[in-house]
Amino acid sequence: MKPIRLMMPLVVGVMISVTGCSSSDDSEERARLANMGSQQMYDHAKRSMSVGNFGQAATTLSELDSRYPFGPLSNQVQLDLIYSYYKSGKIDETLATIDRFIRLNPNHSDVDYAYYMRGLTNMESDANLFQEMMQIDRSDRDPTKAREAFEDFRRLILQYPDSKYAVDAKKRMMFIKQRLAKYEIAIARFYMRREAYVAAANRGRYVLENYSNTDQVQEALEIMVSSYDLLGLTELKENAMKTLKLNFPDSDFIG
Repeated sequence: MKPIRLMMPLVVGVMISVTGCSSSDDSEERARLANMGSQQMYDHAKRSMSVGNFGQAATTLSELDSRYPFGPLSNQVQLDLIYSYYKSGKIDETLATIDRFIRLNPNHSDVDYAYYMRGLTNMESDANLFQEMMQIDRSDRDPTKAREAFEDFRRLILQYPDSKYAVDAKKRMMFIKQRLAKYEIAIARFYMRREAYVAAANRGRYVLENYSNTDQVQEALEIMVSSYDLLGLTELKENAMKTLKLNFPDSDFIG
């Protein structure tokens, strides 16, 4: 455990250092932009994006958007700003810019891209940096952002079925379903430990009804069998066991 304790202050220290540098870089960048026209600023931002300097690009595009909110480049500036914020890890700014773009441009040809980026951003927000670094499984963490991402992708597919982003959105929805199903199972296990067997069985049934195409179904059925058994609900237990035998004949719960 010692290396983990040492890692946390180091990571936080690095983040603080990067934040300080970012603030200084923003000020310097805004000073350079003071005498630029709109096209110069946009070309400058595109050069920053092309070399992967999305933080600088976001600063330039944000300044351009503020100075020329109704200029001929305004829509493209906002779209590039969405991407630059996203690549910079600025979740709140990304979502705010996306929502503004959708609100002001509901019929724009690239509004499907905005919904797609909203889904990606909410997925990113659902992820946890420290959990990924330390390979800690926290399936029980709050799934609010995962649900929002799922809704973003669902809306994209329903409203723009021919969008070039639709195929990837469907794949991401399947990934999110797995995440949400794992959350339900994690909560069901918690209820089992607390001997709240009715609540545990209900969570298992919810997985069957809503996430039947995920790999959490077997455990959901096993939780239902165990819960109904402990509650003395023989008929419900037998029904759950029949479904388990039919779909997962190698389950340890059988026999």
